[in-house]
Amino acid sequence: MRPERNEGRYVFASVPGAVPEGLTPVVTVSEPEGRTLVVHQEEADRAGLAYDYVAAWITLRVHSALDAVGLTAAVATALAQAGLSCNVVAGFHHDHLFVPYDAADEALRRLRALADQA
Repeated sequence: MRPERNEGRYVFASVPGAVPEGLTPVVTVSEPEGRTLVVHQEEADRAGLAYDYVAAWITLRVHSALDAVGLTAAVATALAQAGLSCNVVAGFHHDHLFVPYDAADEALRRLRALADQA
């Protein structure tokens, strides 16, 4: 699984239309209620975006197939057992986890332990 933490603090924000100038989201999701952006906290602050969840971004460096069964469930279960929230985004090459920023080290420890069991 090889979990690797990306530098920085990330937040989830919602905007009513296109991505505002000056923002470089690492994730975008279009929903009827608006466009969800995951951006560096500093970018959100500069743009005056509202958010309430500050996350660390962890990438699972294993190449995961989009039709694989069970990886997300195993990861979510391991983190839930530690009382940690986890927001998962599947990319074409890797899965990406957004966990509470202050609990990132514990999340990495749990993910590495899960990988060692496999």
